[in-house]
Amino acid sequence: RLSVLSPVPTPPSPYPVMPTRLSKNRKKRGHVSAGHGRVGKHRKHQSGRGNAGGQHHHRILMDKYHPGYFGKVGMRHFHKTNNKYFCPILNLDKLWTLVSDETRQEYKDSKDMAPVIDVTKSGYYKVLGKGCLPKQPVIVKAKFFSKGAEKKIKEVGGVCVLTA
Repeated sequence: RLSVLSPVPTPPSPYPVMPTRLSKNRKKRGHVSAGHGRVGKHRKHQSGRGNAGGQHHHRILMDKYHPGYFGKVGMRHFHKTNNKYFCPILNLDKLWTLVSDETRQEYKDSKDMAPVIDVTKSGYYKVLGKGCLPKQPVIVKAKFFSKGAEKKIKEVGGVCVLTA
């Protein structure tokens, strides 16, 4: 049974313990204000905690170093659902990775046949025009095409087909 006077052991500190003799304020012992001045006095949070006073007593600092920090910009969008903004993109340089290399070789020499690449089946909605295509006709199906992508696909003899 524990008596009331027995000390409770304290758990070990996760931080390394610095010996007192190395702390800086040992040098200040015997000096009344410990380097914080007699007149101004070392008080806790004289100008407020954190970002307090950004529009009041710290306004000059906020205007100088953080212009535009306060206020709003633009219009509000009530009940914004992100479904209508979902539009994964695919660049032309990655277009041929959606079909196997055998498919590309199969259609390489034929003049009347072209492979159909449906990017929506691979989870992409829009085709963008970065990169270049091999000189081989291709039929690309997508929901959206950029102007550059459409131009480059037509340059190699291909067709852009819009799907719903």
